[in-house]
Amino acid sequence: MKALLLNTKPSTLALPAGILTIIVLMVVPVAPIVLDVFFVLNIALSIAVLMAAMNAAKPLDFSSFPSVLLFATLLRLALNVASTRVVLVRGHEGGAAAGHVIESFGEFLIGGNFAVGLFVFLILMIINLVVVTKGAGRVSEVSARFTLDALPGKQMAIDADLAAGLCTADEARTRRREVSTEADFYGSMDGSSKFVKGDAVAALLILGVNIIAGFCLGMISHGLTAADAAQKYITLAVGDALVAQVPSLLLSIAAAVIVTRVADSRDLAGQIGGQFAEPRVFLPVAMILGAIGLIPAMPQTVFLPASGLAFWLWNALRKRQARLARAAEPAPPPPADPAKITLDEVSDHTLVTVELGYALVQLVDERRGAPLVGRVTGVRKQLSQSFGFIVPQFRVRDSLDMAPNDYRILLGGVPLGGATIRADRVLAIDAGEARKGHALQGVETIDPSFGCPALWIEPAMRDLAIAEGFLTVDAATVVATHLNQLLAERPQLLLGPDQVRDLLDAIKERAAGLVETIYPQPLSLAAITRVFRSLLEDGIPIGHPLPILASLSQAIQQTTDHDRLIELLRADLGGLIVGRIVPPTERLAVITLDAQLESMIAQGLIDPTSGQPVIEPDLARTIGERIAAILGERQATLGHGAPSPALIVQPRLRRALAMLLRLRAPGCVVLSISELPETQPIEVIAVIGGEAPPPAALPPSGSHNPALESLAA
Repeated sequence: MKALLLNTKPSTLALPAGILTIIVLMVVPVAPIVLDVFFVLNIALSIAVLMAAMNAAKPLDFSSFPSVLLFATLLRLALNVASTRVVLVRGHEGGAAAGHVIESFGEFLIGGNFAVGLFVFLILMIINLVVVTKGAGRVSEVSARFTLDALPGKQMAIDADLAAGLCTADEARTRRREVSTEADFYGSMDGSSKFVKGDAVAALLILGVNIIAGFCLGMISHGLTAADAAQKYITLAVGDALVAQVPSLLLSIAAAVIVTRVADSRDLAGQIGGQFAEPRVFLPVAMILGAIGLIPAMPQTVFLPASGLAFWLWNALRKRQARLARAAEPAPPPPADPAKITLDEVSDHTLVTVELGYALVQLVDERRGAPLVGRVTGVRKQLSQSFGFIVPQFRVRDSLDMAPNDYRILLGGVPLGGATIRADRVLAIDAGEARKGHALQGVETIDPSFGCPALWIEPAMRDLAIAEGFLTVDAATVVATHLNQLLAERPQLLLGPDQVRDLLDAIKERAAGLVETIYPQPLSLAAITRVFRSLLEDGIPIGHPLPILASLSQAIQQTTDHDRLIELLRADLGGLIVGRIVPPTERLAVITLDAQLESMIAQGLIDPTSGQPVIEPDLARTIGERIAAILGERQATLGHGAPSPALIVQPRLRRALAMLLRLRAPGCVVLSISELPETQPIEVIAVIGGEAPPPAALPPSGSHNPALESLAA
């Protein structure tokens, strides 16, 4: 037993001891001095509860309030029982017989007149029961109902945040505990408000019992007259009721404060004071009070000083608000330390940069409309729509190490191209339609984008240049067109993990299951980025990612090797690839390699790093020149609008030949035989290394393609 007492914390014994004390007060007679001590403790406890309720930032900060309210109500009822016993037993001896606290309330607060005390008590009862307690009970009931109705939605929101990775498991567990505690708190407050209401009713009944029983006992048991019995017993009963009613009113106010609080980082005094600290609140008050005070029938000695006080408050708050606004202004930056070197000075975090000579800075001058900024933004938007992902932002800056009229385009710090332009002139480009012997005068140059001959002319000569058949553009358009041309050839270099993550997040909103089959397992973000970059390098945009991801989801069931994945993807997306060249009902112009030539390349040297066939330089040059010549003859015969032919090869040769023709004949698409749809009609226009076969006729719908079968053989 001793060991048990030693291991028990004193705080765990305080509550049982307090409940036992309340029971003792109810059943065991106590001396008046003990009653005085407990009455004072009851008042102090009520004040402490009220202060705790006002200082709470949110209702849950005082989550023990329902239990505290229960114990405080029990203490007050126990004191009522104990004081009733003392009043009825010793009330005939005078006011001091029931203790000095009851005597003081009976004599000082009501002046010894029990009739006044009765009216004061009834007024307090009306305030407590009808106004405060009823309003707090209604607020508690509505809050509990709304909290319980919102409980499933809050739980679902926590689960959604946890699934989306916006919070950790520990944070989700803490939020669930807060939601559960909030529901329990408002449910308990709904019931606890009945304690206050029952306490007020019990105080009224106890007062009636004390008055009737004391009046009867005084006349019957102690031989007092009716006037003496009323004076002694009723005065003590009313004093006893007032002693109990004051803490009851304080607790009712505390309950109302708790249930009407709105969550805020400040306590109640700070919240109310902060919201009344607005100067505009008191200026109308001062004006209205002053207007009322000017009415002759009104007490001007009261209204006018009150108006002056409100005006003084408005002025003081206005000055305080101005001081706070000045204090909130950002301090001037400290003087730069010449010895300090920042990361921005030595590192450029932008992928694409356009550098301008100092004579071209006017192209980005906002006072002149910043024409280059608008053009560059348009290029970025156009490239994003073409590639299928959001291209990273570009950076335009001046460079003192360049010639005044030069510009330079860098990708990852590596120059892609540049030229010399004239910001104050217009470029007239001869695209082949300019009239021979024209009279246009200007500085001869070459268009940096297409290599056409051009002239830098004065802006006033623009109409003449158009009449002579020239294409005219300003300097900002020249830079933007060159930027668009250089970046359009390198979409894979603009795609990074951040862009792929944004793309996957957008797809996840519509096809979450499809994304989950790929990412983050079995493919990581880096692996998916590599796949997308390979597709872009092959000229396949990712603007429609759903079929690409669907094919990727099927391909990873067979392998996760990158090269093998690309071949499987291209084979599955063959219809989309060929559809970008010709419609499915038209014949696809096809170039093939002679069987012996194709076999020689396949059985030749192999790159040990990539595992791809290595084409000998002379053979590579011959193939490239032959295909370039075929393309030139086709454009000369059919015009520039004719569909580009495709080189059909074995799957293991596609990548090597695609890299070869990307430099020597970029207009020819290289496809493997597995990427060609079975229903696609073809026309073999040339065989590299052999004689060209006769043109193939368009096969009827639903029939087999003999040319395709021969290629596959």
